[in-house]
Amino acid sequence: MNELSRQEKAYRLFKRYEGNPILTPESWPYPANAVFNPAAIKLNSETVLLVRVEDMRGFSHITAARSADGFTNWEIDGTPTLEADQTCQEEKWGLEDPRIIWLEEQKQFAVTYTSFGEGGPVISLAITKNFKAFARLGALLPPEDKDACLFPRRFKGRFALIHRPIVRGEAHMWLSFSPDLKHWGDHRVLIKTRPAYWDCHRVGLACQPIEMPIGWMIFYHGVRITTAGAIYRVGIALLDLEEPWRVLRRSDEWVLAPRAAYERVGDVGDVVFPSGATVHKETDRLNLYYGAADCTVAVATASLSDVLDYIMSCPEIEE
Repeated sequence: MNELSRQEKAYRLFKRYEGNPILTPESWPYPANAVFNPAAIKLNSETVLLVRVEDMRGFSHITAARSADGFTNWEIDGTPTLEADQTCQEEKWGLEDPRIIWLEEQKQFAVTYTSFGEGGPVISLAITKNFKAFARLGALLPPEDKDACLFPRRFKGRFALIHRPIVRGEAHMWLSFSPDLKHWGDHRVLIKTRPAYWDCHRVGLACQPIEMPIGWMIFYHGVRITTAGAIYRVGIALLDLEEPWRVLRRSDEWVLAPRAAYERVGDVGDVVFPSGATVHKETDRLNLYYGAADCTVAVATASLSDVLDYIMSCPEIEE
């Protein structure tokens, strides 16, 4: 496949839901400045989103929203579902940008999120069975770190975490390992920024890793800083199933970028920021949930088979 035809495929891969944005501050049951950057997962017959909610002070917390079809008739918790623990130093200024996976070994959901305190942003972990009661396991790694999610299973006896620390001023995606979710090591760069590309200044994990027969499907956001400000777009990478530190393929082009008015104008313009996805194999559909312009929640859909076909057309990564 030549570059032109692959770019055409990338451009047409995702279709925005015609009812976007699906969640707004006006739809919230209590005062909110913005609702955005949701984690997403299927639970029984429902889609559950854990939505970042920014209050009128500028601090964020997390609130659950549920829908039978994943698009409409959202039932939103009447009060915050997961709030900052003011006795915990790293959560002093709020919780942001969750991601969810199901840990089969523990028979519980694991929620990674960014906590903000005086030391800077850190990755924290909570586990839950029902998105009502949470057990907090605290911060995982030192600041400054963001955009994190666990894989749903171990690799050679170790848990794996994708995250985005700032190291030497560089904002690449890293992979780290732990035997117990407490002690982390074997840190290595996973996906780097690329000079001159659309993802030249920062990259970070988007939604949770998605296991497919061909490998782990990874969506990530890439940032390019222009004279008019930063632009957040979305790309795809494929990781090896058993050795997730091996990047098999990576898209040269983005597959989702700010185009609609609700993505271009908001508290932070020109932002599409996916942080959750649901896979519906029975209908060959992938739902990608994202924050739009740091104000609202939107969703874009794609044929799962088309996404996999596109990934396999992307350049192979030479080790």
